[in-house]
Amino acid sequence: MKYQVAIIGGGPAGYTAAETAGKAGLSVVLFEKRNLGGVCLNEGCIPTKTLLYSAKTYDNACHASKYAVSVSEVSFDLSKIIARKQKIVRKLVLGVKGKLTAGNVTIVTGEASVIDKNHVLCGDETYECDNLLLCTGSETFIPPIPGVDTVPYWTHRDALDNKELPKSLAIIGGGVIGMEFASFFNSLGVEVTVIEMLDEILGGMDKELSAMLRAEYAKRGIKFMLDTKVVALSEVASGNGDTQQIQVNYENAEGAGCVIAERLLMSVGRRPVMKGFGLENLNLDKTARGNIQVDGQMQTSVPGVYACGDLTGFSLLAHTAVREAEVAVHAVLGKKDCMSYRAIPGVVYTNPEIAGVGDTEEVLQRKGIPYRAVKLPMAYSGRFVAENEGVNGMCKLLLAEDDTVLGAHVLGNPASEIITLAGMAVELKLTASEWKKMVFPHPTVGEIFKEAL
Repeated sequence: MKYQVAIIGGGPAGYTAAETAGKAGLSVVLFEKRNLGGVCLNEGCIPTKTLLYSAKTYDNACHASKYAVSVSEVSFDLSKIIARKQKIVRKLVLGVKGKLTAGNVTIVTGEASVIDKNHVLCGDETYECDNLLLCTGSETFIPPIPGVDTVPYWTHRDALDNKELPKSLAIIGGGVIGMEFASFFNSLGVEVTVIEMLDEILGGMDKELSAMLRAEYAKRGIKFMLDTKVVALSEVASGNGDTQQIQVNYENAEGAGCVIAERLLMSVGRRPVMKGFGLENLNLDKTARGNIQVDGQMQTSVPGVYACGDLTGFSLLAHTAVREAEVAVHAVLGKKDCMSYRAIPGVVYTNPEIAGVGDTEEVLQRKGIPYRAVKLPMAYSGRFVAENEGVNGMCKLLLAEDDTVLGAHVLGNPASEIITLAGMAVELKLTASEWKKMVFPHPTVGEIFKEAL
């Protein structure tokens, strides 16, 4: 059959593109070899946030006395937490399928392979298309550490489905995924050690706020090893000799040493999936970093072929992928649109949350852009004080010389929900005085921006 749009990959980029194109009246075929929703819905964004909410609820119950509430015999059931996560994933996957069906999208389950820009092979059938959208996503990167092939380790997928808590957990990588799992397991009483090669956790987020978050979790018992390189992995017998544990050998400025833990989580990052879909048959231009080169409409160097989501290497975030998919379909429809990366929010769903949008101080300094930072404790928000007894936090705004909002960064709940307010200010290039004219409802945590302005 011939379609106006063929899409490879059913993650946030793929299913958004399919739904948008289908609702616009285009004939669409979507290829997905696993489950609709991609990594984000099935083994990433949604399941991790489901687990983290259970951990947060448990945390709140344990500390309910701070709010004059008595809760006796607080406990949790990990197997039921995992079951709830699976139920929510199934429900949302069905929701995605329903949206695509409503848009008359043809869904083909199987591994698609590109023959050329107008033909895709899946199974024994060849599909013809006028436009091709590549949304192949990303995969976990496993670094070539000596011994990595000889020891059992978790990726995020294994950690999400584990139904027995280890006594101790070593996490290699203090990025977003590593810190979210560190938060989850720490809340449930696991002894957690985070080993990070950089000089601070959460590279890419505001460094000052990241350090504050790290200090908070250090108080809760997480051990952080920064500026530390893992040089070898091996299995060793436990103290009683009944079980095997993982030994993580490291080197840092203080010398060499090792961490021994019952379980090991590899969380050093993700990389775009470039192999396995016949992409080499398109001879697409690539960036200096080896990602697919696209223009402002997400079109590659081959006319009629678009790339969206993690494949472009810009952001590797679901919400970025969604917007890129919209831009690509608009280009197919002939609608004027252009992708902007000026205000892509970044969020880490720890407890407390940390979120940022626009430039960080480190980026502005690297670019040589003059700015001034306005910092305000979250306690300036009455709603925050009412709901966060004994908890600190910070709001930081970065303003240009003409007072245009360049960036905003927040440590404190619910940073994930209020950061969009700042994102709109950054994207629209509002000045401090223009943004301040907006009426913020009272009392809300979002008022912290108005206070800072």
